Amino acid sequence: MKPIRRILIAVSAAAALGAAAWQGTTFHVTKTIPLGIDGGWDYLTFDSDAGRLFISRGGASMVQVVDLKASKLVGTIDSTHGVHGIALAPEFGRGYTSNGGDSTVTIFDLKSLKQIAKVTVTGRNPDAILYDPFSKRVFTFNHSGHNTTALDAATGKVLGTAKTDGTLETGQSDLAGTIFVNDEEGNRVFAFDARTLEVKAAWPLAGCTAPTGLAIDRAHKRLFAACNESKTIAVVDYATGKTVATPPICSGADAAAFDSGLQLVFASCGDGNITVIHEDTPDKYTVLGNAATEPRARTMTIDEKSHTLYTATARYSAEATPPAGGRGRASMVPGSFHVLVLGR
Repeated sequence: MKPIRRILIAVSAAAALGAAAWQGTTFHVTKTIPLGIDGGWDYLTFDSDAGRLFISRGGASMVQVVDLKASKLVGTIDSTHGVHGIALAPEFGRGYTSNGGDSTVTIFDLKSLKQIAKVTVTGRNPDAILYDPFSKRVFTFNHSGHNTTALDAATGKVLGTAKTDGTLETGQSDLAGTIFVNDEEGNRVFAFDARTLEVKAAWPLAGCTAPTGLAIDRAHKRLFAACNESKTIAVVDYATGKTVATPPICSGADAAAFDSGLQLVFASCGDGNITVIHEDTPDKYTVLGNAATEPRARTMTIDEKSHTLYTATARYSAEATPPAGGRGRASMVPGSFHVLVLGR
């Protein structure tokens, strides 16, 4: 047998053993943290330094902050109109919220949670927000503004705009000078320079419709785009822009996460599931199954050190069908909003 053939067989065997080791090993809900407060929610952000969870509550125009060790609410960031996302820059002691309701960013102190400043961005409805340690910049991905705003993380000054002319969702950084962001309606992912803001590429996502969440494996140069309508994860080689795999996922995906220590990809969905996928090799993926959550638990964040997932939802009841044959609608049960903690 030729040496190269032996190597290929060894790699394939290792990949098979890696996936097989996870068969029957499932993530499950280990704890529920009640938080109350009615209204919708969006992104969750994990603060690894302080062991806190930030939850955007756009329906209530606030961010709830949870001490995960104590499993209790420890503060709020208020006056964040239509908030979508939260980014953290521990080296500056600051956090940032993207406020879709008035197209602003709220800058707050990470310890006190008090507002430091409020900055108007260069596009409408900033959705996801990202802090990039490489460039020391904060980026807002302006969903209906069809562009990206760059801010100086230290001063809050608006530095410019990247012409990412799509319906923007989640972004990621390769920590080497490139920022990636999903275009939900264009079914593509943009790549642009973190410093010059020049768009370098707009890669089509084969086998993907309506990409929302985006995760990254920097060691293997892979992006994982959670595709809502096609019910797939589009795996992109960001060295070439090629889609290399599209494993199936649950229904109604809104977030993606990657655990580099376990080599697992996650997609959270509104149907009450988180799909768990093993990265056998950078181009080969095995779907291990679904971890049950609850309906509408569509957003998610991860603590890679403890291999813990966090999602959030509320209970809903269907209202009676209104007169004249109109359609009823679901309404949130008052005080039922809560966080779900998932582990192995």
